[in-house]
Amino acid sequence: MTPAVWTVSTVLADTLSAWGVRYVFGVPSESATHFLDALLEPGRPEFVATRHEGGAAFMAEAHAAASGTVGVALGGRAVGAANLSIGVHTAFENSTPMLVMVGQMSHHHRGREGFQETDLPAFFGPVAKAAFEEADPARVPDAVHRALVLATTGRPGPVVLSLPEEVFGAPSIEPVRAPVAPPRPRPSVDDVAGVLAELAAAERPVIVAGAGVLRCGAEDRLRGFAERTGVPVLAAWRRHDVFDNDHPLYAGHLQMGTNPQIVRTLADADLVLAVGSRLGEITVQNYTAITDQRVVAIDIDPRMLGKSHRLVRGVLADVGAALRELTAAAPDGVPSGRVDWAAERRAAYAEATAVAEDEHTDRVDSRQVIRLLRAGLPDDAVVTNDAGNFAGWLHTFFRFRRPHTYIGAASGAMGYALPAAIGARLAHPDRPVVAVAGDGGALMTVQELETAVRLGTPVVLIVMNNNMYGSIRMHQERAHPGRVVGSDLGNPDFAALARSFGAAGDTVRCDAEFGPALATALLRDGPTVIEVVTDPEQISVASTITQLRERAR
Repeated sequence: MTPAVWTVSTVLADTLSAWGVRYVFGVPSESATHFLDALLEPGRPEFVATRHEGGAAFMAEAHAAASGTVGVALGGRAVGAANLSIGVHTAFENSTPMLVMVGQMSHHHRGREGFQETDLPAFFGPVAKAAFEEADPARVPDAVHRALVLATTGRPGPVVLSLPEEVFGAPSIEPVRAPVAPPRPRPSVDDVAGVLAELAAAERPVIVAGAGVLRCGAEDRLRGFAERTGVPVLAAWRRHDVFDNDHPLYAGHLQMGTNPQIVRTLADADLVLAVGSRLGEITVQNYTAITDQRVVAIDIDPRMLGKSHRLVRGVLADVGAALRELTAAAPDGVPSGRVDWAAERRAAYAEATAVAEDEHTDRVDSRQVIRLLRAGLPDDAVVTNDAGNFAGWLHTFFRFRRPHTYIGAASGAMGYALPAAIGARLAHPDRPVVAVAGDGGALMTVQELETAVRLGTPVVLIVMNNNMYGSIRMHQERAHPGRVVGSDLGNPDFAALARSFGAAGDTVRCDAEFGPALATALLRDGPTVIEVVTDPEQISVASTITQLRERAR
């Protein structure tokens, strides 16, 4: 049905359709009722009502990461905006293209203590790629187009657009702006020659691959370059799926609490080639793993070149274009010393992540749970995860074999896993999606179970329950052994809680119960929560609470 009057909202909705947007996630706002009404027309994005704006922003971010399109979130005024901000920050840290629209109070009331008045561009500025407000209806279509171009160009990220409530219903005769393909700058001939010269002079080179590879779909080119040059590959923080974990050149994932054998691959290298990676605090192990190594970085954002480490060469280019040029120009043959170096580091990774098949019938061993999770999922399944110590087992022992099968918050935001899984499943309705969370993070967004039930989205949420904020407890025990403040938790029966939402719920108290519970969950046509009751004493992959106390004392 064609609307009788074209408004800013109809132009906005059609613009999103033109950009390939299928869903808008948010909590309905009175400021944007005209826009919500416009979304009812056939061919326009579907509005997904969530139970919290934070959940909406997480869903939009994960949907964008999974689908390769722009994520769109909607909220209202100061309160909704504040709730959205955690997902905006996550999109910024993840380099995910996202448009965040906030319905602002009427511009006629600004500066007069209007209801929920705040300066939204100033509020979002520090956590977004860009944030601005447009109060002129005639300029809104251009503002939306500008926001989408900014979100997808260069290093992708979230752009916040504040729109006063009267703008949405204003008449408009502006045409829909066509999408603009992001530029893919190539490296110069000198840059290609310079990088290959650095590589030729190195005896122990290593590639650190980050989000830039994933965001431009250059995973195959990364593999081709690594194979041609024989250089081992490390995955940057929460970028597990950037390189096939079963490939002989894969050397591990740089995470919190990385196994020392994997850290050595980075620390012992004489050349670090950062490919679309920021070399941030966690990736480089609190800035201790890169000391006097020569560092070469390839990034599409000039602000990232040399930001964290002194470079011997910085290449401003699209990662995919750079890898194509480097592979084509690389000489044939891999030096024997480099073959030995790569094999040594692969062996170190294999040893650090090995898990014997040893299911227990009397207790939960988180290593076995992750082994069984890997065995129970097809290679194209998508895994999302939350923040917390429980994630150490997933990060260490799960093998990701295909690109775009992992979605995690580089920001370390708790509450991410469940809404992210919903967003990912909407992007891939034909692929299993499993969220892994701790009990602390799970309860931060558990209300989005209702969203999953309402949408009929068959995601599986695995809750690793040790009745505590585990990572905080670990830090407490290290600094103040035996003195526990605020990290102990009381939890509901997660399986019963799931059933109260209309989802299925199961409880696992030993390894042997996990495989059947997962298999059953994957066959259901609605969401399932699997609570895994873990031993609080096993505080991390490497330590128990008792061991931490003994070391601290």
